[in-house]
Amino acid sequence: MSFSKVRNAHKTENTEDYLELIADLLNKNGEARIVDIANKLNIAQATANKTIKRLQSQGYINKEPYRSIFLTMKGQKIASYSKKRHNVVLNFLLNLGLDKKIASADAEGIEHHVSKKTLIKMEKFNRSKKL
Repeated sequence: MSFSKVRNAHKTENTEDYLELIADLLNKNGEARIVDIANKLNIAQATANKTIKRLQSQGYINKEPYRSIFLTMKGQKIASYSKKRHNVVLNFLLNLGLDKKIASADAEGIEHHVSKKTLIKMEKFNRSKKL
């Protein structure tokens, strides 16, 4: 894989992680603030702010100065799909018998690289384990 493809893949992962986190903060706290995002990701507020500006310019979020961050429909769609994909991978790993801590850490990396075909198979496996 070329350097530019790897770089773009990491940007996509970063975008999905931010949008999923914003959705989680909105659901849990009713708001998503840069300080909360920075704290959750263990990064500087300036770093979070730079990414938030990029997400806003790409149409994923709305943000007014000194106000909370909100997802646009475009951002909500990606956050929702990302969360679903994460949960499928996490449940798959849990169904394999991994403990929650390891499964959670592994799911965070795998979720960004799993194909739709594999995800469908994981979902099917998860459903078979719930019967």
